Amino acid sequence: MDFVEKIGLMETEEQEQARLAQAREGSLNHYLSTLPVTIAEWPKDLLVELPWEPPRTDQAFHVVVVPIEFRGDPLPEGVEEEPVPHKRHSGAWTCAVVASDHPSYPVGGFRIDVPAAEIARGRKIDLLGVLAQP
Repeated sequence: MDFVEKIGLMETEEQEQARLAQAREGSLNHYLSTLPVTIAEWPKDLLVELPWEPPRTDQAFHVVVVPIEFRGDPLPEGVEEEPVPHKRHSGAWTCAVVASDHPSYPVGGFRIDVPAAEIARGRKIDLLGVLAQP
């Protein structure tokens, strides 16, 4: 647990998981609540494979994106500061799709918005490692 969690400024991992789990069963947030955080660093410009396995969908897909631009969640009307504790992995990333076998997410300049909580639960792709495989 880091300092901002200890003093209550940021959600703990457990609090984030509980918040995501409150979403409707079958929703993306509820699904994400069942997955561990695998990317702790700022993901801008990383290659990230999104978690597209059952039970999220009927079949597994491989969708790899590059997060380009981050946008924080908007605050409710009349609220000037985010309440404490601040949400962990809030906001969304505009991402370029760089590899995909999903019919709705083609490669070639296609952009999608991906929740930060989903990026944090993706799999970081090491391109050099992939290229070195026989």
